[in-house]
Amino acid sequence: MKNETAIAEKLLQIQSIKLNAAEPFTWASGWKSPIYCDNRKALSFPDARDFIKNELCNVIAAEFANANLIAGVATAGIAWGALAADQLKLPFCYVRPKAKEHGLGNQVEGYYEEKQKVVIVEDLISTGKSSVQVVNVLQALNLEIVGLISIFNYGFDEGVNAFAAKGIKTISLTNYTALLPLAVEKKIITEDQLELLSSWRKSPSTWGR
Repeated sequence: MKNETAIAEKLLQIQSIKLNAAEPFTWASGWKSPIYCDNRKALSFPDARDFIKNELCNVIAAEFANANLIAGVATAGIAWGALAADQLKLPFCYVRPKAKEHGLGNQVEGYYEEKQKVVIVEDLISTGKSSVQVVNVLQALNLEIVGLISIFNYGFDEGVNAFAAKGIKTISLTNYTALLPLAVEKKIITEDQLELLSSWRKSPSTWGR
């Protein structure tokens, strides 16, 4: 995608993405990581928010033109999905990690009809497990998944294989590969650190241990 670098630059500018090889971050999984990505932060910056929203809409219109429903992934994908759906004038719903334990017990919130063509909006893809879970939930409701779009993708083999196994076309506005050379250019990391950061993606579960 031609704007991968521009999106990555926006995320670095507002510190939605932070890089620190010397003092790695710890994910909920226990993995050590030289990168932390929080795209929810971009919602607080109108310029970055508009740029990302417009890119989401451009890609959906170009790659998933037959979509007639947008589904955001709770919680971080809800706002981005709603923004895109509003600009594209498409219906919107969102998917919870699990069904509510009260009320109607919904896992999918919003109005939808069987056989609607759905684009799933995620903020971030790592292993792809949570995204595939959403695909399964929507398919069980007899909805057709035409694709998934995210803002950032770490590019783990596990995620690539998970989507390939489901036959789901996946597009990210930017990714780890586009980010690293930009981070060197912006002097956020050094050339020496580049190899260390590159090695993380090959084995994220054991890196830094």
